[in-house]
Order: sequence, then structure tokens, then C-alpha cells
Amino acid sequence: MNRIWLYVLLLLGFCSLLSFTGWAGDYHLASFQAEVTAPIGHALMGGGIAPASEVVDPLYCKGVVLLGSDKPFVVASIDWCEIRNAAYDRWREALANAAGTDRERVFFSCIHQHDTPVADLEAQRLLDQAGLEQSLCDVAFHEDCVQRVSEALKAALKNPMVITHYGIGQANVDKVASNRRVLLPGGKVGFPRNSATLDPEVRAADVGTIDPHLKTLSFWNGEKPVAGLSFYAVHPMSYYGKGGVSYDFVGMAREKLQRERPEVFQMYLSGCSGDVTAGKFNDGSPENRPILADRIYDAMKKSWNETKTYPIESLDFRCVDLKLPVRSSSGFTEEAMTQRLNDPEQTTFQRNLAAMGLAWKKRVDSGQPIDVPCLDFGKAQFLLMPAESFVQYQLEAQKMRPDSFVVVAGYGECGPGYIPSFEATREGFIDAHIWCWVDPGSDRPMIEAMREALDAH
Repeated sequence: MNRIWLYVLLLLGFCSLLSFTGWAGDYHLASFQAEVTAPIGHALMGGGIAPASEVVDPLYCKGVVLLGSDKPFVVASIDWCEIRNAAYDRWREALANAAGTDRERVFFSCIHQHDTPVADLEAQRLLDQAGLEQSLCDVAFHEDCVQRVSEALKAALKNPMVITHYGIGQANVDKVASNRRVLLPGGKVGFPRNSATLDPEVRAADVGTIDPHLKTLSFWNGEKPVAGLSFYAVHPMSYYGKGGVSYDFVGMAREKLQRERPEVFQMYLSGCSGDVTAGKFNDGSPENRPILADRIYDAMKKSWNETKTYPIESLDFRCVDLKLPVRSSSGFTEEAMTQRLNDPEQTTFQRNLAAMGLAWKKRVDSGQPIDVPCLDFGKAQFLLMPAESFVQYQLEAQKMRPDSFVVVAGYGECGPGYIPSFEATREGFIDAHIWCWVDPGSDRPMIEAMREALDAH
């Protein structure tokens, strides 16, 4: 009898090994989406622009769950500007619970369109105390979105699809991205190239440092595509600020491709694009939005056409702790931000910014690190970076694994705001921008976290 039980235990162990390694076609994918459109009157871009007065496009949270490793992985992107601090934790915890996995295995990224919400629960709690209810975000609406997306994920898990291969492809994007950095007359460096730029000299300047490629990471059942994730580094705004809730030109491209290929679930994720906008190629006219959308759409199609597939043999996972120094310059001390938060003479947006800065400082002071997760397929790695990381981090990540296809998303934990490169910090970017809550020197821990997450030592 003891020998029989030994055989049973060995068989169970072998089956467990099969499940862990994904042998015998054991990988599955479940796709989900739910609408998360901001209601009329909701603050947009953290209260820095007009609140929602009309819905131009519905907003979505779209995601996939990868099954077949020891625990599931969730990859989701949302048509919101930013999700920060406790709000980001809430989303990842809820999606992890819905998928039956750990929070660290949830890759959750904002696309960062500006005519959409910013969510920061701790900042809004501070604003409530100051008499500014819902000036940053509607907490009840936020939780309703969390619940609806979680329920959509649970429903999707009832009908997962078999996947046997992953695909990788890329294509150049024509006339969309340009760097904020511009060499001004007299040799001075500035960062005047915004999402929409009218100054002819600024628009005429060189494109600057960008990642010219749109990359596609796809999942297949044999020769049949099941889902595709498109990645591109650019601020995804053509025009904004008038109250028209919109997923803007990248959302238009995503939905156009989805309509064209309804059998393949389509997602879009913004790369590290804190310093990359469409400003060189965008004058802010409404007519330019569909033009930019078509350029992204064309690159998506070309990337699919260039895709090569490989069997899924394993899903390796690494998650690295990242700690960034909180901004300490004049106006960003706890005392200064608290005073600004409680000053009725300040604009609501300035008070919102102070609350977001205080929420970020509270997180840093608590010792809670930012997760930098990486999902490794062998020939491809998917790395998620925080906030408005500059494009140099994305380019550096690709250099770290020149033998691989590295796809990078930004706008994970958005608490830090802009995270400039060393060069941009030296040239004065932090001093000139208020949507930044990190000190100089942030590039060093960022690079080390990327190196460790990519296993690129």
C-alpha cells in the first residue's frame, strides 16, 4: 500500500510540473474589457483643464489574463490619465483577487490621454478635509469602475482560449512622435514642444530622441491570432482641455483595428513617453486627430504583418523594488505643500497638485517601494515602468537585452509624475515643471531596477 501511495504522489508531482512549465499546450488567455467613461462634471487631468462636459469617445479598461504558470498574470491598460498611490494599489489588488493571483503579477498601465480622469485616493482624502470634495476624483465612481472591471475579468475566466505561441513584430511610425527638448536660438536648451505646438520654430526643430518603433506582442493558438498588445511611446493627445472626454488618436487607432479584426482582442499601451509628444506634427486642430490616428493604425497593421511567432515554452517573472527620492526643492517640502493645499487663495488645480505631492511623500515615507515587474517569454520581455518615465529609459532597456525583443510600457504607478533622464535633469527639466515629485538622481535607481528586472547583469 505504501508503494501505491508513493506512485500516486509521484504522479501528482509530475502533473504539477507539467502545469508549472506549460508543457502539453497548457497555456490559456482570457480577455476582458469594461467601460470606465468619466461622468459629466468629473475633473479631467487632475483638475488642470475643464471638467467633463461631453463624451466624445467612451473610455475603456482592457486586459488579458495569462494562465498556465504557477499563478496567473494580468495585463491591463486603461483610458485614464493617471492612477496614483492608494488608487493604484486598489486597482491591482482588485484585479489580482479577481484573477486569483498576487498583486505583483498585475501589470496595470494608464494610456495617459488628458481628457480623462486622474485617480489618487489619498490626495482626494486630503482635499476633502480642505473642503474640496471631488476636485481631483470622484471616489465612488472610482470604486464602481474597479468593481465593474473586476467582474469583467471574472466573467472572462469562464471561457479562456488556448494559446500555444507568442508573436513579436514592429514597424516605424511616420510623423507622430517628437521630443519635448528643443535647441532654442542662441544655443539654449528648452522643453517647449507640447502635445499641440503652434510656434513654427519649435515645430521645425529636429524630432529629437524618440523610439520610432511601434511594437506588437501577440498571442496565438497555432496559426490563429487571439490577442495583440501594441506599444508606442508618445503622449497620446492631439487636442484637449475643452471638456470633451476622449480616448484620442491612439484609442481611435486601436478601435479601428479592433473593428477590422474582431476575432483578435486589441490593446494599446503607452511606452515611456514623459518627454515625447506629437508636437512637431500637431497644431492642435481637431482635423489633425484622425490624421494622427491613421498613422498609428498604419503602423499597427505593418507591425502585425512583420510578426514572427514562437512556441510558449515558459513564462518567467521577476519583480524588483524601486525607491525614488521625493522632491525636496523649494515649494515641494511637506510644509510648503500643506500650506498650499489649505490656502483658499490658490487655484483648485494648485491645491490638487499639493495634495498629490503630499500623497506621494506619504507613500515614500512609509517605505513602500514601486514594483517594476517583467514578464519574460524567452525571446521577448515585457517591462512595466512607473509614471511619466522619459523615453531614454525605454531605449536603455532595449540596449540591456540586445538579443531580445523588449517591449516597455510606462504609466504604471503614477505617483512620481515626470521621471526625467539624467540629461534632462541636468538641463533643468525638474526646475521648470510642477508635475514632477522626484529629486535629481532618480535615474540611477531606475536604471538599476530595469537591469535587475530584465536579468541583464
